[in-house]
Order: sequence, then structure tokens, then C-alpha cells
Amino acid sequence: MAKRQPPKTNGVVIVDKPAGVTSHDVVARLRRIYGERRVGHGGTLDPAATGVLVIGVGWATRLLNYFQHDTKRYTGVVSFGTATDTLDADGAVVATSMGVDYDRDAVSGALAQFRGQIEQVPPMVSAIRVGGERLYEKARRGEVVEREARAVTIESLELLDFDAGPPATATLDVTCSAGTYIRVLAADIGQALGGYAHLASLRRTEASGFTLNGAHRLEQVECDPAASLLTPVEAVGQMGRIEVSENHAQKLRMGQRLALAEYPGLGGGPIAALVKGEFVGIVEVVNDAVRPVLVWPTAVS
Repeated sequence: MAKRQPPKTNGVVIVDKPAGVTSHDVVARLRRIYGERRVGHGGTLDPAATGVLVIGVGWATRLLNYFQHDTKRYTGVVSFGTATDTLDADGAVVATSMGVDYDRDAVSGALAQFRGQIEQVPPMVSAIRVGGERLYEKARRGEVVEREARAVTIESLELLDFDAGPPATATLDVTCSAGTYIRVLAADIGQALGGYAHLASLRRTEASGFTLNGAHRLEQVECDPAASLLTPVEAVGQMGRIEVSENHAQKLRMGQRLALAEYPGLGGGPIAALVKGEFVGIVEVVNDAVRPVLVWPTAVS
């Protein structure tokens, strides 16, 4: 069997996803741009949503596990008065509020109950698997199945703007745990006010510490792929890091642990291990030892 060739390109691209394309569409386009089959994303955005989408290329796809579960931040516009079958503006209207007056004070007051740890029932139009099939596939056939509520954390929820309409709309700034559905949050806020609501628009402004300031439009990536690429060292910039010797780097690649005594003050993880400034892998401290949890065969800057 021929030895698998290392990727020609390794790094992370922060894409400003446009509306109307899926996250998979973005992955497919970057595969063509970089000529690399190993491309993946670090957290799905709905087709109608825009904003920060973290893309791994080459070996850097293995870094995505460290980004997928991080905090996300969004700006979302909630439209009051109507519910849709998808909970967003792409769906068909299925219910209308009657006799409910929406005002800024009422909306602002309702937000308090959604801060902190809350439970959400995932929407039918979602990528969650039930019985080996994604929910959106069942929804396309008109099926509705029971979904278990999931605990999520809303770290911050602020009212940025309110327009009395009609329809009344509220612009929200939301910082939340991975797995939070802003569509569900919008619908639940509507119910808390005694009526209906859906998510009119959504923009992810931050994911895993990556913001729109460092994001590239797809056209920019196409024009200058190299300039759009973060090196692995840059991509893990928010992690702790240690410099190791060539000998220790080789031990890590072989799955061997390093003595913690040689790295005083090091604790926890994940921690990026570098040799001469180049990325070797990710380690963690376990039982007085530095244990490799992800390593690359050769160092990459």
C-alpha cells in the first residue's frame, strides 16, 4: 500500500460565510481553492445565517475538535407576531399572535429568564441525528418526532435595538455555548411574551475567539489563498504553549509522555507544543506527566 502523502497545505481559514450557502458548500469551495481533500468546518451555520465559519485545511482539520465546543457569539434579529415551521424566516408561517402588544421594556424584561443555563428542545430542521437519521431529513418528509431537551448556557443576552414595527423586531447580542439554537431562543422569547416569534436574521460575530475582523469573504480567499490562511501556530494562539526540544518533540510523536518536572508551572490543557516555533501537537498535563493528545508527524509552522 502506498504511503499516504502529507497535505500540501495545513492551516485554518476564518470565512465570513454569506447567506444562501451551506457550511458544506463553503467546505467544498475551499477544497477546490486549496487543492486539498482534507477540509472541514468547526461548527455549522444555517444556510440563511452569515458570519464566522472556522475552516480547517489539511492536518489542521484535526484542530477543529478544539474549536467546535467553544463559546459562540451572534447578532440576531427576532421578528415578533408570527411563528414559522423552521423557526426562521425561511419557513412557512404556521401561527400568528393575536392581541399581543410588544414593546421594548417587555422584551428587555423577558430576556432575564434566558440568561444562564437553560434547556432547549432542538428544532426539527436541524442536523441532530435521531434513529440514525438527521432531523432535517425527517422534517422534509413531514415527520415530527420527539426530541429531548438539551442544556445550553447563555453567557450573555443583551437587547441592542427595538423597532415597534409592524412587525415588532428586536436585535439581540447573544454569547452562548456550542449547541445553542438561536432560532429556538427567538421562538421561546416570543412564547414568554404571550405570543409568537421567529428568527429573522442571524450573524455569527465570534467563534472560538475568532472574530469578523479576521474573517475573509470567499472571493478574498479565492484571490489570495495563502494570505487567507492562518498557520497552525497562529490558529492555536489562544492556547497555552510550551517550547520543547527536538528530542522531546520526537517522543511526543511516538506517543510518549514527558516528565512534568522538566516544565515547571505547566498545568491543565490543552497546550500547544512547539519546537523552534513550529507546531508539533497538543498536550495536556495528567498525573505529573505531559501527555500528547494530538501530534503531527512533522513540525509545521
